[in-house]
Amino acid sequence: MINLKDIVQKLGLKVVTGDIDREVSAGYASDLLSDVIANAQKDNIWITLQTHVNIVAVANLQELAGIILVNGRQPEKATLQKAEQENIPLLLTELPTFEIVGKLYELGIHGNRG
Repeated sequence: MINLKDIVQKLGLKVVTGDIDREVSAGYASDLLSDVIANAQKDNIWITLQTHVNIVAVANLQELAGIILVNGRQPEKATLQKAEQENIPLLLTELPTFEIVGKLYELGIHGNRG
């Protein structure tokens, strides 16, 4: 496991909400909320381009370590408010999904293994 704070520092992610002093067990990349609910696991870092408020509900439900928004996307105002309320880390990057996933892999963050 690696601390989210270390990931933020090493990858130059912008923190917009949440406490980043938490452990990350693995990574999950998907833009389908139902897929994340079915397959992401506790303490995963989630990579998505979705910016609406429902991503916070999914992260909270799955007890995810945080959400990385890709491609320079900005969360909606309601998403920011809900993430602050639920203490869900929202992190931003200009990188596309493929590149940020590769960088996470280089740091030792892999996908879930059944």
